[in-house]
Amino acid sequence: MPEVLSNKKMPIEKEPEEESTKRNFWQHLEKLRWHIIRIVIAIFGFAILAFFNRNIVFDSIILAPLDSDFPTNLFLCKVGRMLNIASLCIDTSSLKIINVNMSGQFMTHFSISFVAGIIMAFPYIIFEIWSYISFLFKIRNKTTGTLAILVATILFTIGVLFSYYLIVPLTVNFLGTYFVSSDVQNTVTLGSYISTITSLVLAVGVIFELPLIVFFLSKFGLVGPGFLRKKRKYMVVVIFVIAAVITPPDVVSQMMVAIPLLLLYEVSIWVAATTNWNKKEV
Repeated sequence: MPEVLSNKKMPIEKEPEEESTKRNFWQHLEKLRWHIIRIVIAIFGFAILAFFNRNIVFDSIILAPLDSDFPTNLFLCKVGRMLNIASLCIDTSSLKIINVNMSGQFMTHFSISFVAGIIMAFPYIIFEIWSYISFLFKIRNKTTGTLAILVATILFTIGVLFSYYLIVPLTVNFLGTYFVSSDVQNTVTLGSYISTITSLVLAVGVIFELPLIVFFLSKFGLVGPGFLRKKRKYMVVVIFVIAAVITPPDVVSQMMVAIPLLLLYEVSIWVAATTNWNKKEV
């Protein structure tokens, strides 16, 4: 007699919760690993491009603020003549950049190429970061992602340009022409000059992302406009401390950094208020 098949369905064994958690953890870790790998590849790709365009990177960009024909220097000098303030004419002719290490110029060339790679690859870096965040929090709205990447890129670019064309020339002028005695001449090492420029540019570029960061914190209910308004007086102090850290110790440079940061904080409060008033699913 043929064996009679039963119509009863076999019970499906459920995967243990601990095993499921472990599997999800390793899936997230593997996805994060590939995002990081692609970011590193993009940075190195642009870094190689910058490395082989040494003249543009150094002569036209990095060392340009030392030139009296730099757009900011020309503008400030013109304003100085109109207001009869001679100190606004930046003159860094007394500042000499030297290299004191055998491998100093090569290592500087390498490090600056890496920084240039980060700046040029920034939109792609944001794209990869957003891809992982949207996967992590199951965000399906592509419009939100596109706007986030676009706004982050615009804010970072504005911050970099603001720092390069305003803060950097003032910093170079103040520190490069400051003398404790006429017998002491300023001879600055290449590494010192480069680290000052890159730290200013990258720091201000990242700080300009504040409104976007506040937007997402508000979306997830972590920060509200009331909290930001309540902490405003503390943030004013924090902002002036940040401005003092990333600029030379002169009031003009600190105010030029602090005022935009204060405006960014006010914009962040408005962003948080708008987000909380018209909450929509991301």
